[in-house]
Amino acid sequence: MRTEPDIDRAEVDRPAGFPFSAVVGQDQLRLALILCAVHPGIGGVLVRGEKGTAKSTVVRALTALLPAVVDDGTTRPARLVELPVGATEDRVVGSLDLEKVLRDGERAFQPGLLASAHQGVLYVDEVNLLHDHLVDVLLDASAMGRVHIERDGISHSHPAKFVLVGTMNPEEGELRPQLLDRFGLAVDVAASRDVDVRMEVVRRRLDFERDPDAFAHRYADDDAALAAEIRRAREYLDDVVLGESELRRITSLCASFDVDGMRADLVLARTATAHAAWRGANEVNAEDVRIAAELTLPHRRRRDPFDEPGLDEQQLDDALQQADDDVREHEQQEPEQQETPQQDPEFSDSETPESSDGDDSDPDPDGPDGPEGGGAPAPAERPAGPPGAGFNTRLLEVPGVGEGAPGKRSRSRSSRGRAVRSTSERGHGLHLVGTLFAAAGNQHARGRTTGRMILDSADLRGAEREGREGNLVLFVVDASGSMAARDRLSAVTGAAVSLLRDAYQRRDKVAVISVRGRDAELVLPPTSSVDIAVRRLAAMRTGGKTPLARGFLKAREVALRERVRDPQRRALVVALTDGRATGGKDPVHRAKVAAGLLADASVASVVVDCESGMVRLGLAAELARELRGGYVRLGELSAQQVAGVVRAAA
Repeated sequence: MRTEPDIDRAEVDRPAGFPFSAVVGQDQLRLALILCAVHPGIGGVLVRGEKGTAKSTVVRALTALLPAVVDDGTTRPARLVELPVGATEDRVVGSLDLEKVLRDGERAFQPGLLASAHQGVLYVDEVNLLHDHLVDVLLDASAMGRVHIERDGISHSHPAKFVLVGTMNPEEGELRPQLLDRFGLAVDVAASRDVDVRMEVVRRRLDFERDPDAFAHRYADDDAALAAEIRRAREYLDDVVLGESELRRITSLCASFDVDGMRADLVLARTATAHAAWRGANEVNAEDVRIAAELTLPHRRRRDPFDEPGLDEQQLDDALQQADDDVREHEQQEPEQQETPQQDPEFSDSETPESSDGDDSDPDPDGPDGPEGGGAPAPAERPAGPPGAGFNTRLLEVPGVGEGAPGKRSRSRSSRGRAVRSTSERGHGLHLVGTLFAAAGNQHARGRTTGRMILDSADLRGAEREGREGNLVLFVVDASGSMAARDRLSAVTGAAVSLLRDAYQRRDKVAVISVRGRDAELVLPPTSSVDIAVRRLAAMRTGGKTPLARGFLKAREVALRERVRDPQRRALVVALTDGRATGGKDPVHRAKVAAGLLADASVASVVVDCESGMVRLGLAAELARELRGGYVRLGELSAQQVAGVVRAAA
């Protein structure tokens, strides 16, 4: 253990705010903030919780504990920079210095909020309400420690190392899983239900409001001690050893929780190292890893809107026990490997299964091995069963023209999007930088030597804006007898679930229409909340004839009705069928006529062809032509191929 340095009280003698040491409870939140202060490379903290749980109070109090900053030869306290939800990208990363352009005719860079937050705290309240592209910018800067700007004819780079803290109330909306993963740590906070604790919270807050200076002075020594501890931990961070055994424990733990990518492993390693430095140890141990896992893994387990947030303690204990076994087994094997380098393969990589061919076997007697087409007829009605394996969709969009509903699916030109370029034609608002650049080259010709820039009407440039819109995704699912084979309907529902997950992330509305028997049923009315969609799909009944015409007419009815209710949200019909319409007189012709009516209503569509077997009739492809939309076979609907195949027609 290292000895503590003397406490420097000057670092915390700042304007009185609620002291960090005076916060009652919220131990996990306080620890997460301290660890990010020790090691900013962790990537920030996401604080989730209901209102009135001291989220903002704790974050603001942290700034007073950070070491003083040497800036241009002078020493100043670390800053707390608050990012407003309505901030523009120019305000965040910086942009052209208009004052110098107008006064001197020179192009100069004006730093933004990220530069101001260097070596301090960047605080984003209600980060879930911040525009996604701004969240990407913040997280990129936090991870890299620098900001690179290439815009408006300016190339600039500056350091931006800060503690990023985002707070949010989950009831007001979730962050996309991709953004959740980018935050290093996450903490869920809630008000204590212990009466004594709540009394102490109220008592301290009232004392602070009565006399802030006296209250801050009461906890000054405690805050000064914490500030000294943070400074000491920062100084010795590089000396902390992360041994092979603990590194194996970390990677084994992340593998057990099946997290995506390697970011979780890296963040967990940095957090465990920071915790070891914080407690004054020279080496990371198992307890450091466990504490780091409690802060690093919970938000990375929730990939779907259907997953429960948080981390189950029993699951963590089991994963840690498995990691312990892995570490011990590796330590026992290591001496043997040194003595007999060419040992039998069964003594290495014992955790990797070599015989997985049977893992995917289907225990259902009605599974994919059963006959299809020529065997016994499918039952008249039965449950659809669990969805098949899902995948990540990449591109399923409607070509965007005009103003669209806020979302993340299809491209659209709108007055609310980002200004992507200037145009001499009429745009959405004035493109100020483009106007100034157009005027800058004509200043000498217009006789300007000093003073204000001379503008002409010919210099005016409009802003061409591009954004993303959310759509109404209407699934027309063929659940008839010809589709009732378990493997086919399982694959269909698995594809639907994958697209529903994508719709959740892209802020779409979704609806599900089931086609079977004599009619088409609206199983899931249009909704922005898709957490019930999987249960609806699993409970969907199958069997009977295939009234595809009624399915397309129902989709047309729903799309037109929603067009009146929400005119900015365009519809996209995704029909999952083998095209074998049955029932009634000339069912195939009736289905084609109904498909034409849907296309005439200017509804974009794509047909997923679920036909299989040796003999293919190609009816689904014919329906796609009548719909004047996209076409893709079910086997091609994969994460690798969907990007280039599935693009709906206007």
